[in-house]
Amino acid sequence: MARLRASDHEAVEEFFNACYPRLAGWVRRLVDDDETAHEIASEAFTRLLSRWSGLDNPQSYVYMIATNLVRDHWRKSGRERSALRVMTAAGAAEMTYQPAQDVDVRALIEALPDRLRSAFLLHYYAGFGVKEVAVMLGRPEGTIKADLFHARTRLKAAVGEASE
Repeated sequence: MARLRASDHEAVEEFFNACYPRLAGWVRRLVDDDETAHEIASEAFTRLLSRWSGLDNPQSYVYMIATNLVRDHWRKSGRERSALRVMTAAGAAEMTYQPAQDVDVRALIEALPDRLRSAFLLHYYAGFGVKEVAVMLGRPEGTIKADLFHARTRLKAAVGEASE
């Protein structure tokens, strides 16, 4: 922070005040935990500060950092859930498995290719319009619309497979 000029410091503070609540709310919907959401949002802004002067679009950068941090969180929680399942499986062997009840939306979204997942998360979870997502990702609007279509198609197919 000491390296930032006074004008940069004011710009960072203004950007933080304008963007942090929405970013933290978006992350909260993804991780389902207030504390984790604020940790991820804060970390994203911390990483943004280290690159502030070289960025054309800080909003895009901070959301992409947050997306990657959410994905890391999901991976870690998935490993924890798997370990817990293995540990409790011996005691619950008599329970029947019903795959339709085991659809993990986060895992399905995580399984999407990066380009589809980024557009999907920014549009459906962060609430950005197609035009905003296109600007943030540096792609044409038509490409974003196609990516959203393909993401929805893959998710519908995956949910169908899980419920069969």
